[in-house]
Amino acid sequence: MAFNDLERKRFQKLVGAFIEQIRPPGHIRPQLDFGFRITSQSIELFEIRPQWDKPKIKHEHSFAKATYVRTRDQWKIYWKRADLKWHGYEPAPHVRTVTDFLAVVKEDQYGCFYG
Repeated sequence: MAFNDLERKRFQKLVGAFIEQIRPPGHIRPQLDFGFRITSQSIELFEIRPQWDKPKIKHEHSFAKATYVRTRDQWKIYWKRADLKWHGYEPAPHVRTVTDFLAVVKEDQYGCFYG
């Protein structure tokens, strides 16, 4: 079941504030920026970079995802490995809130999200 409007707005506000904190300075953003999307039961964080040979083409590379499991009232955390598949994040496989998810991403204990 997808998020209701209240949940979606609350998550947009929380994740939007987090993304603003980690975004690089304005003069670097044409080369590297961060964004997020909320789909169904998931929140996905990604970096935005231009294509090396055609800078006007922008690519999004996801690096972190949290999926809400309503039956357990918890968020499962994933990171994208070099095989471009989502894998559970071992140091903290699940958390209780979106704020906890963002704290785990910010700490990046194993260097999985930011490399």
